[in-house]
Amino acid sequence: MKRLIPDVFRNPAIRVSMIAIFTFGFAGATTSPYQSVVGIRELGLSNTLYSALIFAAATVNVIVSILLGNLADRLGEYRTMMLVAAVFGIIGYGAIFVFPTQEIFVLSALLLLPVYGSLNSLLFANVRAATGKMERSEVATVNSGVRAMISLSWVLVPGLTGILLSGSPTMLPAYLFACISCLVCLGLIGLFLPRQSGTDRAATHHLSYLAALGQVISPKIFGRVVAIALISSTLHVNGAILPLVMTGAAHGTVADVGILVGIVAFLEVVFIIVWSRMLRVISQLKALAAGAVIYAVYLLLLAVAYEPWHVYALTLISGIGAAALISIPITYLQDLIAERPGLGSALISVNIFLSAGLSALLFAAGTAVTTYSGTALVGALSGLIGTGWLLYLDGSRRSL
Repeated sequence: MKRLIPDVFRNPAIRVSMIAIFTFGFAGATTSPYQSVVGIRELGLSNTLYSALIFAAATVNVIVSILLGNLADRLGEYRTMMLVAAVFGIIGYGAIFVFPTQEIFVLSALLLLPVYGSLNSLLFANVRAATGKMERSEVATVNSGVRAMISLSWVLVPGLTGILLSGSPTMLPAYLFACISCLVCLGLIGLFLPRQSGTDRAATHHLSYLAALGQVISPKIFGRVVAIALISSTLHVNGAILPLVMTGAAHGTVADVGILVGIVAFLEVVFIIVWSRMLRVISQLKALAAGAVIYAVYLLLLAVAYEPWHVYALTLISGIGAAALISIPITYLQDLIAERPGLGSALISVNIFLSAGLSALLFAAGTAVTTYSGTALVGALSGLIGTGWLLYLDGSRRSL
């Protein structure tokens, strides 16, 4: 049995972080699919206000992730910031469940939950610090394993939440489930994550918060982040158009959509492990480019699907490509500011924000001039442009 578990995962800091990030993913998986239902249908927010709230919350999350990441680098330990973020999650999710009003929902979604969202990058920063003396291939393996835990939480949790609440007049209990998940996460970090001595790992040269923001948006780093965001935007475009294509051009049902999401999430877990193995023999750049091309091919084929089985047949290609796009960029982005794990890991949040924004523009542009199937072609083009740009920027490097 021991041979089935790579030695890198025997590190207590890595092992606890993996379980903690599963609980982090659990909270998102149990609430994200139903957030608009609660905010708009149950609490009465307008579509415009809800859209503005989601955009503002994403902006807050990026800023907080950078600031907390930089502060954690200055302290030289990440445990304290993770505990703070987990507490914000408990309060944020709990407040919505206990006090389901428009005001509390807006306050929690805009301020409390974005701080909790920074726990994602902080956990990856903690893992990065724990793998500081490992070989690059081992670091990639660890990051892939940690990211797989988030996908694992999405395999069954959304469906189980839907089943549990199918007879309920409200989806608010989903926020209670998320609050409990945050409590478990807090306990894991507080009780089982090894305490860290910050003095040895504190950043030698402290950056002010403005300087940290400046480093993130410097041309050398930001250009590469944008290239990764163009590639990652294909995932968001697919998330928007897959249900519409399946229930439209492919003549499927809403039930098909749920089944497809579960299948792809399972395949992601499997192929994240496969890609981590491949990174032992090929560079991050080549693996990421291959994954982006595979996903672009998937979107091109999705654009011509006109039967439900066509979309089901594409799940294998989708799972292979998506696994690369959700796991490999993590290590790549961290390497851009390798000397500061907290700030480097905050680039993960920056990428999520930019890729989501780009996908919204692509969706709007695509649907304005063509069909949902045609928009899949627009998404594929975005991924290929991002891949070409990344190859141009980093192709001259011997390795990544």
